[in-house]
Order: sequence, then structure tokens, then C-alpha cells
Amino acid sequence: MTTTFEGLRSALEDHETTLPERFLLDMGAGTREPERWFANLDPATGELLAEVATATPAEVSDAVGAAEAAAPAWAAAAPAQRGELLRRLGALVRREAETLARLEVRDTGKPLAQGRADIAAAARYFEYYGSIVEGLLGDSIPLGSASLAVVENVPHGVTGHIVPWNYPAQIAARSVGAALAMGNAAVVKPADEAPLVTLCYARLAREAGFPAGVFNVIPGGAETGTALITDDRVDHVSFTGSVATGRLVAGTVAGRGRPTLLELGGKSAHLVLEGADISRAAPVIARALLLHAGQTCTAGTRVIVHESLRAELLDALAPHFAGATLGPGLTEPTVGPVVSERQAERVRGFIDRAQADGAAIVAQAEPGGHAGGFFVPPVLFDAVSQSSELFAEEVFGPVLAVTAVSSDEEAREAAHNSRYGLTGAVWCQDVDRALAMARSLDVGQAYINGYAPGGGVELPFGGTRDSGYGREKGVAALREYSQARTLFVDIRG
Repeated sequence: MTTTFEGLRSALEDHETTLPERFLLDMGAGTREPERWFANLDPATGELLAEVATATPAEVSDAVGAAEAAAPAWAAAAPAQRGELLRRLGALVRREAETLARLEVRDTGKPLAQGRADIAAAARYFEYYGSIVEGLLGDSIPLGSASLAVVENVPHGVTGHIVPWNYPAQIAARSVGAALAMGNAAVVKPADEAPLVTLCYARLAREAGFPAGVFNVIPGGAETGTALITDDRVDHVSFTGSVATGRLVAGTVAGRGRPTLLELGGKSAHLVLEGADISRAAPVIARALLLHAGQTCTAGTRVIVHESLRAELLDALAPHFAGATLGPGLTEPTVGPVVSERQAERVRGFIDRAQADGAAIVAQAEPGGHAGGFFVPPVLFDAVSQSSELFAEEVFGPVLAVTAVSSDEEAREAAHNSRYGLTGAVWCQDVDRALAMARSLDVGQAYINGYAPGGGVELPFGGTRDSGYGREKGVAALREYSQARTLFVDIRG
């Protein structure tokens, strides 16, 4: 960036329409004037928010080269040294928390409370991985007194990180934090639609004292991403995004013999069984869907409810939808805009087709927001057929589908009537029954009588089937961003 955090802070507090600076490429050693620029729009107004660099293939190559040059010395540093710098970065993120939160809100559209929560979580990722990396132990394998076998965890080398537009502050921190902790040098490609906080992280990393080339940020679109994943010097790629693009990324990276970590879409279900406490379930179900206007891969977008509780649940959910407010994120609405006009049209298409398929609108928010912004009023649907598009496909918008079933077995079958397997929740006061149901779900995370989309920093996170493979978060991520190396010593008597 070309100005100080003080200047950025002042602009955000004054709600300036366009930020008074350009956001540059960051190659780890400092910012760099790019060859090309991208007009980054504020989704709440449709107006220009900032001019952002978009990296060319040549600039991507330069960033990867910087990471390659920095990787050996960074890997050789003691875990305590790497951990200290990560914790220092976490502290700097906390120092600039309000500025970063407002920047995330302007960039993504989410309400300010959610933006603040995202930045707090991001700081935790840097602090968490900076703390636990010193305790990641290898193994010794007992083979008798004539030999010694030791397994150690070593970094891949250069890791590429493709970050989506819905939760860039959190997702960049969780993947980069784990990768850097393990001794990799990172090259991060945030989405064109929301790259600003990730660029700020790179600047704060320099302030924290990270060596040049260890943390590089190169915003851009498909061309930038292709240049990153096809570079033979990139040893591991983590991708969060759509199923179609994820498959292309995995195939491309596998074609040159390197591993990937994929966190893809979701169509997560709440299973509301007989005996569920509706007064407890309904507010959580509503929030899990309305969070960030439904633009969350873990959003609980389907509710599979026992027919005896259907009417009570709909009555409890309806006020959350009918009373939802829409507006720019800094005004603290219930729901902010979706990220772009294209996304708004996509969500409206789902709503129109669901009605044509016979689903019934139970409650819908009043239109609102800012003229020119990308707003979609939340909708609660009942009588959603299991054969319908709305039941099976990811909407990525504030649309909740309710489907009634007559038994636990039917609920389980309905939950699996989707190609996704990211998260799920079971609501039932009979804990034994709820636990049995949760353990039968083919998902990466299952909750009982609660729902925390994505879980916490410490909880391994990832999916099954079309939701991807590999695990972010927790200690599991450190193993994803490293590889096992076995050392064998033949001890001569």
C-alpha cells in the first residue's frame, strides 16, 4: 500500500466512498507497482472502493522466485523463532483490529460485528500456530537395539494459497499461519473481489520482522491463479472455492506430482429430530444461514425436520426472516449485501426456480439496502422437495430450505441426498440418539444441539465427497503443510 495504517484508518472511520490509496502487489520484501490494476467495488453501494493490483504471470513468477529463495533459511529456523514472529504478527493484527475489520466489511459486505469477529479469529490463528508449532513432535519407531528409526515433519517448501472472497481475513490467516509455522514460504492469491485485508497482513508481517520473501501476496483472477498452480517451484497448493474450479486445480497440481488441500462447497443440513428443543434450535439455525448473507460454505442451508415439529419450527424461524434488516455492513444490519451483482442475480434465480418447483415462501425480509448495492432479502422456504435444485445445490445466498420427514432414518437419508459433506447438526434432547445420528453423517464436522459454522481455531476442518479433502485448522493443519521424513540409523555393535 502507498499510505500508512493511520491514513487508512481515518478514511474508513470517515466512511469515504473510495479509499485514498492504491493497493500494490507485495513480494515479501516490500510493495511493488504492478503492470495492471483492478477496480474493486464496494458491494454495499456498487461504487469504487479501491484500485488493486492484479498480478500478471510474470509477476507471479517473481513472487514464487522470492519464496523459493527464502524457503531454505526459513525452514532451517528453529520453531521457536518462527513461532515468535507469528505471535508478533497476531499482536499487530490485534493492534489494527478495528481498521482491518472495517476494511473487511467494506470489501465483502458483511456486518461490522462479523468483520470484527473475523479479525479476532485471524489474530488467533497466527497466535495459535505460533504457539503450538514448538510442540509438534516427531516419532521414534522401536526396531530393536541394532537400529534407530525417527520420523520428522519437514516443510513442503513453497506453498500456494488461493483464498476466496467470502472470508478472506480468516481463510488467509488459517492457511498461511499453519504453512509458515511449519517452515514453508507462502505465496497467497486472494480473490479480486476481496483482497484488501490479505494485503494488509503482508505489510504487518514485514513490520513483525518476517524475512523477505517468506510471505508474498499477489491478488488477481483466473490468469493469476493458473500461473501460480502451474509453477513447478510451488510444492503444495491449498484452494478454497467452488467444486468445479477445485477439481481443475487438483488435476493441474497432481499433473506435476504435487499435493493439494481442497475446501470446497457445502449444503449442510440441520436434522431436527423428535424431542428437539425448538426454542433453542430456531435462533441458531436462523443465524447460521443469515451469517454473511448465506455466503458461507458451512451455512446450514437445509433444515430436515420431523413432521411433528414442522409447524412449530416454521413459526419460530419466520420472525428471523421477516424482521431481518438489510444495509451496508458498517450500519450493522442483520444482513449485508452479497458480493456482486452477478452473485445477486444467481441467488434470485434460485429463488424463482424454487417457487416454480413448488416450494412455498413462509417469510421474506423487506427489500432494503443502498441504491446500487447488491442486496437480496432473506427467504424462508417450506415444502422443499428432495428432488429439487434448492434442496441439492449450494446457493451461497440468504435462502433456507425446510423439508419434513417422518423418521430418523428418513432424516439421515435426506441429509445424504447431496453431493456435499462439509458440516451438519443434529437437534434432539435425547443425547444418545443425537450422538448416534451425528456419528452416522458423512461430513467433516457434526454438531449436536448447537452449530458453529466452520468450528473454532483448534478444530480440524474439511469435508468429504464434493466438499473436498484434507484438513485446515487445529494441529491437523500442521501435518497438511508438512511431510513425514524417516531417518534410519544402523547401529553397529
